[in-house]
Amino acid sequence: MLAVVFVVVLFSFIPVGLWISALAAGVQVGIITLVGMRLRRVPPAQIVNSLIKADKAGLNVNVNQLEAHYLAGGNVDRVVDALIAAERANIPLQFERAAAIDLAGRNVLEAVQMSVNPKVIETPVISAVAKDGIELKAVARVTVRANIDRLVGGAGEETVIARVGEGVVTSVGSAESHKLVLENPDSISKTVLSKGLDAGTAFEILSIDIADVDIGRNIGAQLQTDQAEADKNIAQAKAEERRAMAVAQEQEMKPGYRK
Repeated sequence: MLAVVFVVVLFSFIPVGLWISALAAGVQVGIITLVGMRLRRVPPAQIVNSLIKADKAGLNVNVNQLEAHYLAGGNVDRVVDALIAAERANIPLQFERAAAIDLAGRNVLEAVQMSVNPKVIETPVISAVAKDGIELKAVARVTVRANIDRLVGGAGEETVIARVGEGVVTSVGSAESHKLVLENPDSISKTVLSKGLDAGTAFEILSIDIADVDIGRNIGAQLQTDQAEADKNIAQAKAEERRAMAVAQEQEMKPGYRK
């Protein structure tokens, strides 16, 4: 009975079945290595399955790399999937680079997929005022491709959207008339695209397209109205001051007035 219990405990601790599966797949993983994973609290199945997947894809990845990445808090499956996707797309990506991207908090698999299939980012409504005082409200669509080399330390989508918004505001603000912008919205796209807004970001901007432009308020007329109202209030205040002074002078001229 004790022998049976010992055998059951031994086989539950030593993943013999996983070791046989690795041998059947042509992956050399020692039984001592699997026991060591148990002792280091690393799930052997996750490491071995990822290793088999990488080996079948023709990748040069070993157990120590996968185990070290897991112990560092990385996602082993995602890194291996990203390496396979990069290999299929002829994108140069080494394990160390993919692991660094994963540990930096970026989705390395999504980045590889975005390198193959660019992503379209739509900005919120951007409000800008031309020189004639007419407000224009524009929405831009930015087509970006992930830059693998700048994923670690590169700024994200929020920075791209903010820079594009700033570029649209500057371009519209330099236009002499809002009609020129409405007639040729592509001029905004070309001007903004030429500014190199993807510098220091994790993306490469492929195109910027103005999806929609609407006319907003007449800011110039509103400012003139506000200025006229302010001038009127100042004039009324001065008139009231003069009236009060006239009343005071009139009181002083009356007989028997005393200060």
